[in-house]
Amino acid sequence: MTRRLTLRVRTAPTGAVIELAGDLDHHSAPAVRAALPGLDLRPGRQLVLDLGGVTFCDSSGITVIIAARNHALAAGAGIALAAVPDSVSRIFRIVGLDQVFPLHPTVLAAETAWRPHATG
Repeated sequence: MTRRLTLRVRTAPTGAVIELAGDLDHHSAPAVRAALPGLDLRPGRQLVLDLGGVTFCDSSGITVIIAARNHALAAGAGIALAAVPDSVSRIFRIVGLDQVFPLHPTVLAAETAWRPHATG
């Protein structure tokens, strides 16, 4: 049974947080992609994707996570993933995304670990 994706955007001290819950797949990925342009991303900030509630992630979900990374980096911001479920973490390891994204157990851990890159 497919679990409908819910998406919540909030602002944390270090930048935008997107909280996702449900299936991140070809049906729901466009909603995540549509949320990206409205985020307040800028140099010295970071985007955190909270995946703690994600129950399934297919290639469309991976693609939109990479699109979020590209969007953040284009704005001069960083990106981190938080609370990645074991099933999704396994997929990330298989395709090598664990080498591309900082992974943290919680959003708070991602915020605490954030160190903006010096500009200049």
